[in-house]
Amino acid sequence: MADSFPRLHARTRRFTLGVPRGFTVAPDGSRAVFLRSRSGTDPVTCLWSVDAATGAERLLVDPASVPGLPGEEDLPAAERARRERVREQAGGVVGYTTDAAVTRAVFALSGRPFTVALTGEPDVRPLDVGGIEAVVDPRIDPNGTRVAFVAAGALHLHDLTTGTTTAVLTPDGDDVSWGLPDFAAAEEMDRHRGFWWSPDGGALLVARVDESPVARWHIADPAHPDRVPTTVRYPAAGTPNARVGLVVVALDGSRTPVTWDDETYEYLATAGWDAHGPLLSVQPRDQREVRTLAVDPATGRTTTLHSQTDPVWVENVPGVPARTASGALVRAEDSGGARRLVVGDAYLTGPELQVRGVVGIDGETVLFRASTEPTSVAVWSVTPGSEPVAVTPTTGVHAVTAAGGTTVRVSQDLATAPHAVLVTAAGAEHPVAGHAVDPGFDPAPVLHSFGERELRTAVFLPSGHVPGTRLPVLLDPYGGPHSQRVLQARNAHLTSRWFAEQGFAVLVTDGRGSPGRGPEFDRAIHGDLAGPVLEDQIAALHAAAEAYPDLDLGRVGIRGWSFGGYLSALAVLRRPDVFHAGIAGAPVTDWTLYDTHYTERYLGMPGGEPYTRSSIIDDAATPPTADRPHRPLMVVHGLADDNVVAAHTLRLSSALLAAGRAHQVLPLSGVTHMTPQEVVAENLLLLQVGFLRDALGA
Repeated sequence: MADSFPRLHARTRRFTLGVPRGFTVAPDGSRAVFLRSRSGTDPVTCLWSVDAATGAERLLVDPASVPGLPGEEDLPAAERARRERVREQAGGVVGYTTDAAVTRAVFALSGRPFTVALTGEPDVRPLDVGGIEAVVDPRIDPNGTRVAFVAAGALHLHDLTTGTTTAVLTPDGDDVSWGLPDFAAAEEMDRHRGFWWSPDGGALLVARVDESPVARWHIADPAHPDRVPTTVRYPAAGTPNARVGLVVVALDGSRTPVTWDDETYEYLATAGWDAHGPLLSVQPRDQREVRTLAVDPATGRTTTLHSQTDPVWVENVPGVPARTASGALVRAEDSGGARRLVVGDAYLTGPELQVRGVVGIDGETVLFRASTEPTSVAVWSVTPGSEPVAVTPTTGVHAVTAAGGTTVRVSQDLATAPHAVLVTAAGAEHPVAGHAVDPGFDPAPVLHSFGERELRTAVFLPSGHVPGTRLPVLLDPYGGPHSQRVLQARNAHLTSRWFAEQGFAVLVTDGRGSPGRGPEFDRAIHGDLAGPVLEDQIAALHAAAEAYPDLDLGRVGIRGWSFGGYLSALAVLRRPDVFHAGIAGAPVTDWTLYDTHYTERYLGMPGGEPYTRSSIIDDAATPPTADRPHRPLMVVHGLADDNVVAAHTLRLSSALLAAGRAHQVLPLSGVTHMTPQEVVAENLLLLQVGFLRDALGA
């Protein structure tokens, strides 16, 4: 018997297994290295290479063939935290680094470092690092002679020639670590690294993180009362962040501290080391400035290259700041209603493009991702003095990696699964095999721009729907900042389509705060995370009902996870006249319990009206009335969640109970913010359908 969609959805990790990813193209363009599991249900990721001339693939590392490895459950705590931050759901070789020539790679398996030759025979070898097994983030130097890694908060160097391992930076306190990102950087600033090699391999730029000011929180597992709760450092809104510094460390261990006004600019947003030296961007606590700093590695002194300010906040855009071969600064700036690419003092894009991020620089040419229509993201190329040129189709969602005249394009659209194509300088194209499981249907959303705000909305009706038959409605949004659901990409819509096949008209809307629409749309949620996002969901619902008369506005449900879970609970509590049932997964309910960098960007420091407007605890604590009836609400939360901690749901449940509001709470033992466990993920979908059918009379 074929697996049901919920089982397949869970087993395939949302149909991501078997998709080629993580490409590195050799500088001569002759080949590329990438990650992929052997099948669409195999969670063990292998390392592969593909020949640019022939398209022939070669298996370099299969973790299943490496003897004596401990299981994934034995991963170091820092590595488990890193995978949770990047939402990594697979195992095996989930990351790797190469030397500059892409002839050797290093990676970690279950906390042990390995190296493999990328040309000739693969020759996979474990590194003898003196019995250290809890290795995190091993990175080979550009020359391919040394490997730096973190273990127990210390930065180590392993010499591949002599086989010796040395701890070059060791913690000088119980709450100090070297070479790891702090919580705010990893969770909110997309900086998952804590050290960077110099281009000549002679030194490293290393972050020092002191978490002693950060509050201690305790994550317990009530299903196992014999286990000691896990202690984490969590910088909740209004509380101290970790203190982050940088040093330049030479191979002999000598240190040069990097100096900037870290009291004012406490966030280290980005760091790196290019041919012109180390380059940083830093932010103050209120995030109304991003300052770009060049570092003199000999003295540690910093020089301000650029300062961008905004009265609301300045966005950290992926891939910038960076520099071209000539040293011109590459950055993004909000101007004329668009996020624009700037090199030096020249705007290289106009208001017709919304820049999403920079993906590569070749000499003076910049590769960047941008949208002409928010539901699609293409890759473009531009050189100062010329107009931008699209190097991928402009419809769909695309990413590119390029070097030496060879390009790897990873793409998907509404008709095709994520797939990769290698394109040579001569124009020859070689598909890179993908093994993702076919879900057995196409999502086939109908995309709309509803209302005066042109809200991008995907509409799904059951495939067997007979016009004239009234349909219960399910809103299925994320609905918040930094995430889009309405994309011209097949995998983004599979679950929504499945819910539609259960008898619902499903709507997915990206409201104000979601990316790709320009700075004003982004900033419309400043000071109020509740009002604008809820208004947009309602506006799209009413517009959809005009376009689709079979939508029954007397039976409207809403479901979501994380911010979408917050939005779902908000909807049924604040607008029960519109919403008749809600499912809230891992919801933020009290914004004083969420982290500094995210929360304060939108609401400022705690204590003001923005927090009152955006919290749903007071809504839950208000007894229902005839005018504001109580609606069925299911709340789901992983008890091991260290991003949105379970206290959010417990406080919500207490307030609901005190107000006499019946509700369901589904605690998930051992589950973090996401739900990789196959049986749990499958049954969660089935339970949600059952709840909605009962609540809406479907």
